Amino acid sequence: EDVEMAVSAARAAFNDGQWSSSAPAFRAEVMRKWAALIEEHALSIAVLGVRDNGTDIRTAMKGEPLSCAATIRYYAEAADKLYGEIAPTADTTLGLIHREAVGVVGLIVPWNFPLMIGAWKLGPALAAGNSVVLKPSESASLSLIKIAELAIQAGMPAGVLNVVTGLGELCGKALGLHRDVDVLAFTGSGMVGRCLMEYAAQSNMKRLYLELGGKSANIIFADAANLERVAKETAASIFRNSGQVCVAASRVIVQERIKALLIEKVLNYAKALSVGDPLNMSNNTGSIANAAQLAVIDAKVKQGLAEGAKLLLGGEKILQQSGGSYYAPTIFSEVTADMSLAQEEIFGPVLSILSFD
Repeated sequence: EDVEMAVSAARAAFNDGQWSSSAPAFRAEVMRKWAALIEEHALSIAVLGVRDNGTDIRTAMKGEPLSCAATIRYYAEAADKLYGEIAPTADTTLGLIHREAVGVVGLIVPWNFPLMIGAWKLGPALAAGNSVVLKPSESASLSLIKIAELAIQAGMPAGVLNVVTGLGELCGKALGLHRDVDVLAFTGSGMVGRCLMEYAAQSNMKRLYLELGGKSANIIFADAANLERVAKETAASIFRNSGQVCVAASRVIVQERIKALLIEKVLNYAKALSVGDPLNMSNNTGSIANAAQLAVIDAKVKQGLAEGAKLLLGGEKILQQSGGSYYAPTIFSEVTADMSLAQEEIFGPVLSILSFD
């Protein structure tokens, strides 16, 4: 019912033309004001996000409201630069390509960086004049609800940006199957991406834009010029935000000749990390987003041990007096390509090290 109300509001707003048919300069002005308001409230928005998903506050400030504002501002400047084209023809026929808003855009974003990823989708959709129905993760919605309020303050007409909270199997499915949604964009797992493709086919064959998970590889050759920097950035990549990053270097493939030295250096950086309360500025790694994800990470680590990988660090939950879901920075070596550690995205602070000759 919530999705139905939101899509109806988005379609009505699109049809009345206050946004979709407005001058691009107007949309740009509103989006610039919106970006300024997000920056103005950045700290409180970041804290909302941290309370939702456990990202450490310093990473959250830079990666969430400030990144979001920069992205919204970027697309504001693009709003009046969506040019059409004149097609070359063999005779006196005049062929024109005119670019216009498509209609109602559905957006489904994950819990790890909801503002950053949300802005990547909101910016272009709104700059082009579309109306939007945004469904955040049920684990991290507060910051997106807040910036939707700020959009109204910036002058965005009612109904142009709608946020619907709820479970993926209910609200996400309803959005995917809705025949009045013209485009759907999603960031998340391959399994859910397949479901959304099915929903699009079962309904109105809506256009899909999918950014799906994977097992990011970090390939290191023996002639790497600065192995200290490589080790530092490898540790930062996999342990930032407790490994809950779609481009985390979760699978290191290193030339055998430098493997031992690299492992030693990465271990030094990993051991120096302070894991704990994400609102405490002395910590540089926060919590796992929720208890369910913590259980997934722990199960994947146990599976890796059962398959014969060598545990060098971590491999266990961290108990905090405050409660919460924390997992120790974890490093495996002796990982082979057929192991689950090398093939499956864990989405946690777990580094798998493979080698080659």
